[in-house]
Amino acid sequence: MKRFSIIALACIMAAFLITGCHDKAKQTNVAQADSTDVTDTATDSTVYGVCGEGTAMHTLELITDAGDSLEYMIAEDEDGVQDVKGGLLVGDRLAVIEGPMVDGDRMAKKVINLTTLLGKWTSIDKNFEIMEGGVVKSNIKVENNPWTSWKILNGQLVMNRDTFDINVLGSDSLFLENKNGIFAYKRVKN
Repeated sequence: MKRFSIIALACIMAAFLITGCHDKAKQTNVAQADSTDVTDTATDSTVYGVCGEGTAMHTLELITDAGDSLEYMIAEDEDGVQDVKGGLLVGDRLAVIEGPMVDGDRMAKKVINLTTLLGKWTSIDKNFEIMEGGVVKSNIKVENNPWTSWKILNGQLVMNRDTFDINVLGSDSLFLENKNGIFAYKRVKN
């Protein structure tokens, strides 16, 4: 009888342990799923528009999508370097991330030239085109998880669910960085 009670007690304890571990695994998976959705629910602080004729070396005139004309001072880091990716050319579409006001002046903390970002890019394992309207077209048919969409969110490039900092954006090169490393792409000329 004692032996039966001990076996029954062990079975009950095992059932509780298995149930507890199973529920904890479910909670962990839900938490992980929620953490990947952060970019979907984040508020975008980016101001979009076109580079105006009043743009100079340290100032930016932005004609916003709403039709307003805003003037920004372009912020510099402690080394005097401005965070402008892709250059400033009158008529180009820009994404501006505002910094805090300084002496009543609007500050542009980061500027991304969306016109320069558009185009065909290639690397060892990727070959894609960033197109207007938030579309990415993959040029490799057998690619696993090809990017199909893009957007700028708070100064970062989001392609599908991958979020990148833009380290370099030039006429022929694009360097993206995230927690997995730095990814270098070369522009494909037509």
